Amino acid sequence: MTLDEQASVSRMRPTENVGGFDWSAVDDVLLDMDGTLLDRHFDNFFFEEGLPRRYAKQQGLEFTQAQAQLRAMYRAVEGELEWADLTYWSKTLGLDVVALTREFDHLMAFLPDAIEFLRDLRRRGKCITVVTNAHPINLEIKTAKTGLDQYVDRIVHAFEVGCLKMRPDFWPACRRLVNFTPSRTLYIDDDEACLSAARQYGMAFVYHSSRSSSRLPPAPSCRFPSIETFQDLLAR
Repeated sequence: MTLDEQASVSRMRPTENVGGFDWSAVDDVLLDMDGTLLDRHFDNFFFEEGLPRRYAKQQGLEFTQAQAQLRAMYRAVEGELEWADLTYWSKTLGLDVVALTREFDHLMAFLPDAIEFLRDLRRRGKCITVVTNAHPINLEIKTAKTGLDQYVDRIVHAFEVGCLKMRPDFWPACRRLVNFTPSRTLYIDDDEACLSAARQYGMAFVYHSSRSSSRLPPAPSCRFPSIETFQDLLAR
């Protein structure tokens, strides 16, 4: 952790002090999608169980063998656009990953308090933008299932920008699309690498979403102030 990061964390410790958040200091709110607004249970299940089981059946493998092979493939492109590209995985695996995504869309849902939070931001007059690494087809499926796009002003995805959010180049390109002022912007994400890139770009308020999945316990960050639910920011 750099000295700047230590100083930032010391000014705002996770969870317990965020109830006094000064909303007058913020014009734009940038929100990650999976693991921040939407329950990451879908993604965890899909990539760790649903897809490996289908791949195992296709390849005649044991489930654990298929899991191991896919995890190695995931790691090989981690941080690159291919990592989130459904068409890339369909071609690479010889499976219709888009159709499989639709098959499990019943697992797509908002995290608790997410809709309330979005409505509260609207009442406060904030500009709300979703920033996501999701592939456009994945985004289309998730917005159709959840109605997320109805609650926000704009959705910016990594394929529109040309790189994933953990890349430094993402943020200036995103700013050209959204025209936010970093010193008056709040950004929330469950991925520390994405938060780190945003902080390096100069984002004034960065928060870690510690409960990304409804099926897993919260995992607070040591580097960023964490919130378990949006109530931590909505508290008066």
